[in-house]
Amino acid sequence: MVGADMSAPLIELRAITKTYGQGQAAFQALCGVDLSIAEGDFVAVMGPSGSGKSTVMNLLGCLDTPTTSEYLFRGINVEQLDRNQRALLRRQRLGFVFQGFNLLARTSAQENVELPLLHHGEPAEVRHAMARTALDKVGLAGWEHHTPAELSGGQQQRVAIARAIVTNPLVLLADEPMGNLDSKRSHEIMELLTQLNGDHGITVIMVTHEPDMAAYARRIVHFVDGLVASDKRQAAAEPCC
Repeated sequence: MVGADMSAPLIELRAITKTYGQGQAAFQALCGVDLSIAEGDFVAVMGPSGSGKSTVMNLLGCLDTPTTSEYLFRGINVEQLDRNQRALLRRQRLGFVFQGFNLLARTSAQENVELPLLHHGEPAEVRHAMARTALDKVGLAGWEHHTPAELSGGQQQRVAIARAIVTNPLVLLADEPMGNLDSKRSHEIMELLTQLNGDHGITVIMVTHEPDMAAYARRIVHFVDGLVASDKRQAAAEPCC
């Protein structure tokens, strides 16, 4: 990114507010959020429904814009970027993982992982190689040609994570990534996210309602009523199983 300040925090929110609607129907989802995230951090975002955590994730993912104040990414004010520039930032620097796996049902694991690369204009041979590398990182080497129906829920989420990291993003934004998984598979996915964070330096920001999942993060940020209520660092969790 031209003009990026490499000494600045990777992500910085300065007194961010977000208001939906107008007049008497207006609802203020964020009420002045200050938050800095360093490159390589692993942050769990928690809070009750309506606390503002999902709104913050949408802003961080360049899927929405704040009503007032600044969102800085590597020192660059995202508010000064036009729509195409924000889309480029999202495509090149951010990866997304959701509660639903959002895989194409009749498409192989490798083809699902290759989808983001189509927007990059990579030739087929390069796409194939990058997808295989991403699948290997999530422990699915040898499963490239299986469709989602031939994979377990945990494996499907691994494919979704491979799709999110295939472009080598700086940040992985995960919104309740264990929501459709049982306890054992949830801990397996958390161990995978921890590995991607520790071994590959990917900054992970994860929304979760579950304290045992948040325990894997290095830092837990609690939102209440559109504000950061607490921001605490913690020791990394020991593997569950």
